[in-house]
Amino acid sequence: MSKRSVEGSFVAIVTPFNRDGSVDFAAFQELLAWQQSCGTAAVLIMGSTGETSLLSPDEKRRIIVETAKLKSGQMKFFYGVTGNNTDSTIANVRFAKDAGADGAILAAPSYICAPEDDIEAFFEEVADASDLPLGIYNNPPRVKSDLHWDHLLRLFRHPNIQIHKESTTRVGQVAQILAARPDVAVMCCCSPNLGLVVPTMALGGHGTANMTGNLAPREMVTISTPWDQPGQAKAFEQAYLHLLPLLHYCYSAVNPVAVKSLMRALGLPVGALRRPLRALEGEALAKGLRIIQDLGLDQQYGWRVNAAKAAE
Repeated sequence: MSKRSVEGSFVAIVTPFNRDGSVDFAAFQELLAWQQSCGTAAVLIMGSTGETSLLSPDEKRRIIVETAKLKSGQMKFFYGVTGNNTDSTIANVRFAKDAGADGAILAAPSYICAPEDDIEAFFEEVADASDLPLGIYNNPPRVKSDLHWDHLLRLFRHPNIQIHKESTTRVGQVAQILAARPDVAVMCCCSPNLGLVVPTMALGGHGTANMTGNLAPREMVTISTPWDQPGQAKAFEQAYLHLLPLLHYCYSAVNPVAVKSLMRALGLPVGALRRPLRALEGEALAKGLRIIQDLGLDQQYGWRVNAAKAAE
């Protein structure tokens, strides 16, 4: 039996805030229910899209506890739990497991820029400490550590490591991983600038771990469906080329500024960005709203759009 726990669209969801800056759990429930109704396979809560580095430890624990209560079994709930060292990360993984998480996603601890051998050992030690399903996020733009496929393929032998998300620009890396046929779900970031989405899916990838699904969840389900049935490649082509303007827009500012700014302007219950991040305004925001209209997403999801007002 395969240990792959997720295939399809894996959406890194935003963290909604109330007017007073506290976490809005009613909005969390609404956003998670919407993702499930649109066919999203799994959500990542408290990834970089969820402003995790701006949350307090108490907020992170409460988010895990409260959102895990909302699981229905139809959509997997994963959590970003990387701490600033190995021991804190292990503690976070065990907390998530006890609270009912379906899994956790790990990146290298930020800022320390450790050698790749040390980061491989970090992932392995964390995986040894719990039987919670884990995913590895190779994300050198954020953490500076960049694992070669040799490191990754060794780690994929671990029974608790079930997902890999790649956020480099190296098609060859994805090809080498998929050629080895590891028993993990191989996914990539949805950024079109990295150039990984098309080759990952064409070479047998299992989905995308994306943030654009916060705005276009049904479209990202189509883009993220593995090509194991006739017609899926064509459906991918049509959906990907159609959504390309929005994919580019979502990465036009540091994550999650563009996504959350646009969601708020569309009336979705996300609240403000947490300072020091600032929302897009004026023409920068109006451009995103025009893209939503041009793609027909306002009609698809029932949003009212006033791009001209946003540009004032």
